[in-house]
Amino acid sequence: MLLAVGAYLAWYVVRRFVPSLDADTETSFRVYPGFGIALPENYAIHGIDVSRYQKRVNWGLVKKMQDGGVSISFAFVKATEGTTIVDEQFKRNWKKAADQQMVRGAYHFFSQQSDGHRQALYFIKHVKLNKGDLPPVLDVEHYNGDDLDAFLDEIAVWLRVVEDYYKVKPIIYSNAAFYNRYLHDRFAEYPLWVAHYLERRQPRVDRAWHFWQHSESGRVNGITAPVDFNVFNGSRAEFDALLVR
Repeated sequence: MLLAVGAYLAWYVVRRFVPSLDADTETSFRVYPGFGIALPENYAIHGIDVSRYQKRVNWGLVKKMQDGGVSISFAFVKATEGTTIVDEQFKRNWKKAADQQMVRGAYHFFSQQSDGHRQALYFIKHVKLNKGDLPPVLDVEHYNGDDLDAFLDEIAVWLRVVEDYYKVKPIIYSNAAFYNRYLHDRFAEYPLWVAHYLERRQPRVDRAWHFWQHSESGRVNGITAPVDFNVFNGSRAEFDALLVR
């Protein structure tokens, strides 16, 4: 009897506090040979993200690629890191993606080696956003175990400075486990781009999300290295409403 009660309570906790396990969140996947991976179905807008690891991207081939009616609708591009690093492919990627009329977004990799204000100014110095671009992105993936409140405060400073400058709310990128552990209680008002690989449903975060990075091993014409794949969680009208005006 005690075992039965315990099993019921465990089931109840999972059902109550992990909504992503509900049956209505099931996502079917379909293999697309051209992309080399399975893509989650029921999402109309697919995209990639790139950095120096993808080397020299042929954006013309990226734009033209299609498989089974799916094409690449947007690309996030790494711009800066900390206060000393500009991705070596950023300038080229930023221009060439625009030349192909690819919807593009720039992201900054957050470092605990410098404060949030200086990192925000460094990003602003190197990234000019135009009408139709995606909002700026703050990539937060690492925490060195020092003062957590101070860490979160510096993230908040970056977000505030960047939002004040570009007049658009930035997107936060993180993996699901990191977001749930460190960021969830402070930044729920910001759009979320969440990485969760090998997940057969939706990302396991207990909040609304905008982008799901579901694979890191896709293939795209014009890119010689494996590339991350993403989907947008919404309609074309909702996607357009997110863009810089």
